Amino acid sequence: MRKVRAELPDCRGCELWEDAEQVVPGEGPVRARMMLVGETPGDYEDKAGHVFVGPAGRVLDKALAEAGIERSKVYLTNAVKHFRFEREGKRRIHKTPAASHILACSPWLRRELEIVKPDLVVVMGAVAARSLLGASFRVTQHRGERVELADGRPAVPTVHPSSVVRSQEFRRDFEAFVNDFRAALRLLG
Repeated sequence: MRKVRAELPDCRGCELWEDAEQVVPGEGPVRARMMLVGETPGDYEDKAGHVFVGPAGRVLDKALAEAGIERSKVYLTNAVKHFRFEREGKRRIHKTPAASHILACSPWLRRELEIVKPDLVVVMGAVAARSLLGASFRVTQHRGERVELADGRPAVPTVHPSSVVRSQEFRRDFEAFVNDFRAALRLLG
């Protein structure tokens, strides 16, 4: 994984590197049984250089804890490694990565999967689903269910924690998010 982390800052597969503060690599044990794949770094992650450290990360941490999963035992990464945003005054507002960004980052995600060899992948959000399960896959139709990645590895799709942060029905949506992680944990056995 050291080689991937060393090479990532030199990635020029798309234009996102030009405006982002830095690349945000995955983190966690190299032999984690569970890998969580999110969409793209946000403003906090771009500034810190670490995955899931902003508001969505706090919701993720709380959900993992309630499901009985230790964050320190999972590998966390994103499908896209640079922050895509548009400026509104001084603020940087998240913008969904385009298909070209997902494609440009797919070799990095594949390498992480090859190195970590997780027993289960939790696919969080539409961008991660598009990267790992194809453009026609709909998270909302299969969340919390066992599905398979192209390589046959089991996966559980769920929403991205940022959607829970923005939810009008936070309590209900948070509990559903936790239940998706409980389902993932049961699949690990």
